[in-house]
Amino acid sequence: EGLVLEPGKLYLGRTVEYTKTDALVPMLEGRSSIGRLGLFIHITAGFGDVGFNGYWTLEISCIHPVRIYPGIEICQIFYHLIEGNYDRYSSDKYQNNKGIQPSMLYKEFQSSGE
Repeated sequence: EGLVLEPGKLYLGRTVEYTKTDALVPMLEGRSSIGRLGLFIHITAGFGDVGFNGYWTLEISCIHPVRIYPGIEICQIFYHLIEGNYDRYSSDKYQNNKGIQPSMLYKEFQSSGE
């Protein structure tokens, strides 16, 4: 039966795959066939952090009603090699998540003493 996504709403989803990105820069991109339906898979978070482990939370929106189904491939993840020194992802905001993650931007405004 699927699920109809409505325009003007933000839906959070997640990848089926749990990824580990040691020494790689991950990048998530929607498939062109999905984009041509008017479905956008990520709004602003196309790049991941080096050393991120977890599921990717997808920020999904559409420009007109679109029906989606479980298991359909809607995005792809690329891995870019790093040359030279780099800093590993050290934030615990989203690391090792088990599911869809809402925004935790508020943690960036909390002082380290709280």
